[in-house]
Amino acid sequence: VSDGSAGLGKTSELKRETWTRQMDFIMSCVGFAVGLGNVWRFPYLCYKNGGGVFLIPYLLIVFVGGIPIFFLEIALGQFMKAGSINVWNIAPLFKGLGYASMVIVFFCNTYYIMVLAWGFYYLIKSFSSTLPWSTCENEWNTPNCIEIFHHQDCKNASLANVTVGSSNMTCSDLSDARSPIIEFWENKVLNISSGLDEPGRMNWELMLCLVAVWVLVYFCVWKGVKSTGKIVYFTATFPYVVLIILLVRGVTLPGAYDGIMFYIKPDWSKLEEAQVWIDAGTQIFFSYAIGLGALTALGSYNRFNNDCYKDAFVLALINSGTSFFAGFVVFSILGFMAAEQGVDISQVAESGPGLAFIAYPKAVSLMPVAPLWAALFFFMLLLLGLDSQFVGVEGFVTGILDLFPGKHYHRYKREIAVAICCLLCFIIDLSMVTQGGMYVFQLFDYYSASGMTLLWQSFWECIVVAWVYGADRFMDDVARMIGYRPFPWMKWCWSFITPCVCLGIFLFHLVNYKPLTYNNVYTYPWWGEVIGWCLALSSMLCIPVSILYKLFRAKGTFRERWAHLTSPVWGNHHLEYMDPHIRSLNSLTPGSEDNKVIIFESVM
Repeated sequence: VSDGSAGLGKTSELKRETWTRQMDFIMSCVGFAVGLGNVWRFPYLCYKNGGGVFLIPYLLIVFVGGIPIFFLEIALGQFMKAGSINVWNIAPLFKGLGYASMVIVFFCNTYYIMVLAWGFYYLIKSFSSTLPWSTCENEWNTPNCIEIFHHQDCKNASLANVTVGSSNMTCSDLSDARSPIIEFWENKVLNISSGLDEPGRMNWELMLCLVAVWVLVYFCVWKGVKSTGKIVYFTATFPYVVLIILLVRGVTLPGAYDGIMFYIKPDWSKLEEAQVWIDAGTQIFFSYAIGLGALTALGSYNRFNNDCYKDAFVLALINSGTSFFAGFVVFSILGFMAAEQGVDISQVAESGPGLAFIAYPKAVSLMPVAPLWAALFFFMLLLLGLDSQFVGVEGFVTGILDLFPGKHYHRYKREIAVAICCLLCFIIDLSMVTQGGMYVFQLFDYYSASGMTLLWQSFWECIVVAWVYGADRFMDDVARMIGYRPFPWMKWCWSFITPCVCLGIFLFHLVNYKPLTYNNVYTYPWWGEVIGWCLALSSMLCIPVSILYKLFRAKGTFRERWAHLTSPVWGNHHLEYMDPHIRSLNSLTPGSEDNKVIIFESVM
């Protein structure tokens, strides 16, 4: 009886440990993949591309591109037990994919934190009796600033003059009136200049906010995964509470219905525009964190027999669900602002990256005890971005340290590497806290870590796994890990559909390429676009250059070089997996008696 009790105790402990590991993995992935891209980037792209019509290509590409590659990266990391670079030991010739992902995640770490700095700035400004973006009585406000729009009174012809502070404004002047929220963002936070060629002076308040968030990131990352993992549990769940509260408030405002209908009712004519499909595809790869190497790194921490197939669908559902949910919050507020200002929803605000810093502050300013809700919201925004930043910096530093052999040991090697990474990114970020900083920020956002670079990366990932290593071979490997064969749709996507989608959107992007603009008003100069293309090519060229270099350095005929460089380099854990006594899994199907988790014992 005691032996039986001990056995049951060990079984329960093993189940508890497995559950804890799985939850750690899911929460880490949620923390990284679900971030500002969902509550900041998705709504502004949706707004830019006509609202509801954006959801059609978005959902289509989720199933033919997003989920298959998401699952591919997690499964590959779990199978190879390696990070973003060494995971490509599955086909060493294509290790340039790992280097490319390191370049992309470095750029992402560099510019992404600026959104956190803006959020931190708003958080500090929230600690006041009156929110500074809710009034027109500030030094940065213009004579056109107006707190309350009196369109209804003007329609009734009962109001000749509208008094705002010490200024008088007639009904005919309301078309040029501006909200104090927009003026706070453009005139105070950004203090934006006329173009990229006019960097202007540095915003010292914003620079101190940038220093603060980088110091926070450093001390949360410097000790590694153990310190990061515990923090993510809170940072990944708290934002949902605040978003629900904001949605409840948003839908009760006048005009919210029109905003939500603009969000969910498609304008079919927009589907003819190439940019809608391009933005939908790139947003999925950006918000799913595909091509950054972090998903493979997180997958490598899983048990070898973890059901990553189920995890991929759960995480994809959470990710896209968060984006969709955040859209309701933003568009309910935009509908109210449109009704208040008497304009069409498509004209209520600029559709740039700063849309979230217009819609969300408006929402909290309408809440009772507004400063408290503003502080809570921007604290949430900070948490939402920080957990993604944690994992991004963690993945980059881990990849760099993996490049150095074990003999280069130093007691504080990790702490020094994290400090150098943070300092280097901070120096680049200084260009984004100037008056022309928003133009630099959009240059990074458009070229370096989204769009063409992620499409290019995803295309090559599918080609390497499906055609170099073998789609059927990898499906067998996945079956060995999770105990059953995934639905064949995954194999079809890796082999044909997803590469075609990635290549199609990529070529679509090139053919319909237009010069980068800010808020559809300012067009970037030619030298600005050259800088942008240099940022994009710095990661894209890693793959072909690495392939040519390895083929050139190898010996033998081309066939011999190819055979040698595409032969996988197996780790120690693969020895037990490749035990010849383990029967084939070709007959395993979901729902059968054999649909069990297979635990491999060492044969050494």
